[in-house]
Amino acid sequence: MSWRDLEAAREVDEPTHYLACLRYARQLWETDILPARALLALDRGLFCDAPSGHPVLDAHPLPYAVVGWMVAQPIGEAFIGNPRVHYQHLADRVRGAREHRVRWRSWAAWAVVRHARPDLPGDPRHAVEEPSDATVEAGLRTHGIDGEVATWRAALSGCR
Repeated sequence: MSWRDLEAAREVDEPTHYLACLRYARQLWETDILPARALLALDRGLFCDAPSGHPVLDAHPLPYAVVGWMVAQPIGEAFIGNPRVHYQHLADRVRGAREHRVRWRSWAAWAVVRHARPDLPGDPRHAVEEPSDATVEAGLRTHGIDGEVATWRAALSGCR
């Protein structure tokens, strides 16, 4: 599987693209041992517009818990960068058609990373107001899909 498969899946529909992103992330993590790229593939899935209540989301919830699990794993010499900074930058810089949903999902992933790896620093040169968990929850309630807050809250609980 490669990024080309993700593009082909995008042409089918959003749920197909979502599932392809999750599968590609797993391949990058388990087979290719590329954790930073695996996290980016998860981002693509997280930012898909799979419709609320679609069976693919029942079988494969939004990957907040996977993000937390990934960043908590020892990765040896493999590069993962600083996922906290990654999501901080994404959340503050996103623009476009789905910017509110992507922004709040980025902040939600950032919160999961912050709980899973409190040792990772934010970017001190990036002047942005970091939201509280309550603010992230409010953003997800407004811009997310049904059940998203519960999925995110479960991921946060799994980090403690």
